[in-house]
Amino acid sequence: MCGIAGILHRDGTPVDPDLLVRMTRILTHRGPDDEGYYVHGRLWWPPPTQCAASPKTLPDSTSSRLQDVPTSRPLDSPLSAAHSPIALGHRRLSIIDLHSGRQPLANEDGSVWVVFNGEIYNFLELRAELMGRGHRFRTRTDTEVIVHAYEEWGTGAVSRFRGMFALALWDARKGRLWLVRDRLGKKPLYYAEWGKKFYFASEIKAILEALEGIPRVDETALSDYLSLQYIPAPKTIYRDIRKLPAGHEAVISASGMALRSYWDLSFQSPAHGRREEDLAEELHGLLQEAVRLRLISDVPLGAFLSGGVDSSAVVALMAAASQEPVLTNTIAFDTEDYDEAPFARRLARHFSTDHHEFRVTPQSLPVIDTLAWHYDEPFADPSAVPTYYVSKMARQVVTVALSGDGGDENFAGYSRYRFDVAEERVRRIVPRVLRRALFGPLAGWFPKSPGVPRFLRAGTVLSNLARDPEEAYFASMSGMPEEDKHRLLNGRLRGALKDYRTKDLFRDLYRRAPARDHLSRLQYIDFKTYLCEDILTKVDRASMAVSLEVRCPILDHVLVEFAAGIPWRFKLNGLQGKHIFKKAVRRSVPAHVLERHKKGFAVPVGAWFRGELKEYARSLILEGEGTRRFLDGRVATSLWQEHQQGRRDRSMELWTLLMLNAWARRFLL
Repeated sequence: MCGIAGILHRDGTPVDPDLLVRMTRILTHRGPDDEGYYVHGRLWWPPPTQCAASPKTLPDSTSSRLQDVPTSRPLDSPLSAAHSPIALGHRRLSIIDLHSGRQPLANEDGSVWVVFNGEIYNFLELRAELMGRGHRFRTRTDTEVIVHAYEEWGTGAVSRFRGMFALALWDARKGRLWLVRDRLGKKPLYYAEWGKKFYFASEIKAILEALEGIPRVDETALSDYLSLQYIPAPKTIYRDIRKLPAGHEAVISASGMALRSYWDLSFQSPAHGRREEDLAEELHGLLQEAVRLRLISDVPLGAFLSGGVDSSAVVALMAAASQEPVLTNTIAFDTEDYDEAPFARRLARHFSTDHHEFRVTPQSLPVIDTLAWHYDEPFADPSAVPTYYVSKMARQVVTVALSGDGGDENFAGYSRYRFDVAEERVRRIVPRVLRRALFGPLAGWFPKSPGVPRFLRAGTVLSNLARDPEEAYFASMSGMPEEDKHRLLNGRLRGALKDYRTKDLFRDLYRRAPARDHLSRLQYIDFKTYLCEDILTKVDRASMAVSLEVRCPILDHVLVEFAAGIPWRFKLNGLQGKHIFKKAVRRSVPAHVLERHKKGFAVPVGAWFRGELKEYARSLILEGEGTRRFLDGRVATSLWQEHQQGRRDRSMELWTLLMLNAWARRFLL
């Protein structure tokens, strides 16, 4: 795992090498082991004594200004004399071929250069094929495979890569820069065009280092964030900086940028006619293979273990494939309803793992400032807190950890899928006009009760029945109702955004989803939004903050494509989600895990807001820069008081405002 950055001047003017070094060194947490730079014709790998260590302000500083981060200048570098429109920078976390895998890396004649973040798990297979075609290799790295694969197959090489990756490749002969992001968006890649200057990097903060002043806030992205607690691609919080979407590539040359999708997930070829038992058997084999591929490493590796079926399956297969005890890590909470540590301990004993545990308490929450720095933009999934701490704990003993992420999206594990599928059955029976006329008004008779199970919330059910399916799913996924969001915005933004609707994103994805059934369309929405922009973003930033690589075998794209073809009734069987996945792993995972009710990776922030976190949160939410710039302070105060007085659980809305203000304090002041 690494950090990459680069600059291309499309008008041919020379880049500033010192700027490249500053952009790259601000990513030191992603790659603390080494650094390298290429400016056309010149390559510089600073000796270890000159490689900038992680800046002292990271990751635990409360410094609020990007400009406060110290970055060394390459005063004695050979780059200062280079005159080139292209520059590539790399920070390395050494995992494979520790001694000869330095980047940037080139082909034999120096006409193709690459910087790469991630892992190509099938690189040994590709390497053998390329050697058979006459290519010669100097290292054992997957990075060099990318270079030769490009020589052999051009940009079509990406279809052969099995892994997680974000890469930038400079083709000197064609005078073009090729950017690629993996199919599911496990690895991040951002870019900005500033006149004829093009910048890219693994994180937004590196691009901010290059831009003059603080870029303009994208107000539609702010609206998206308040609804979803993350910002969906291609937007970022800044109008002038964009995410390269998952499964996309971009080619940048003197004539401009061409962006295209090279992969999409299709649910249109279900395995009709195949027996459930046969599908479960094949699924088990694919999961075994996915875990095996992710055990390739020249450094110690371990796993996250929550006590749920997904991480248990991964640890079970790791234990079966390993001669040594698996190093497992879990998070504990003092609040029993949220604590899965006892289940994880039981599983650790079952699999004979070397188990480690960290307890998250309100005293752990000074990390909020750290998270605001690492996420670069507002991000309000509270489970980022335990993810950061379990990563920090794991990093003390390993460099790589496997996780169970992806099981719920692949196999319909979330309870919301069950409710939305049941509601859709009613929608299909009752005409739309009647639903809107009958269920909508009835919903208003029932009080809002977000703290009770969804099937008991009559108002929520009736409101969803009155809506179109994609609108109902948006309501299920939104942490802040639309009417509350518009009340919360200040007068200027309320007017500017009066015609903007975040839910249109869900409508468009639902309607163009390559799927035949309702559940598959919902899964498609999640793959394009929640999985990529919330779950995978959370894991990448929290783990990279402590220089830990996390691998997700259940999100192997071959397994994902297979799962998409499984008929929906095998995933959602009555009230049981993940039905076929549980069937596939039952030989490996104890029965008590398969039968236990899913808890999820939740955090007791509601209680924290009324307890130890109260004064810190009140001050930041009600007096913070984000509230002053974007929100109606009276409405924010009302939300706070409702929660404090126990009239309504506003924990999700308040966490959203807390992280908005934490970001604003870091990046806007």
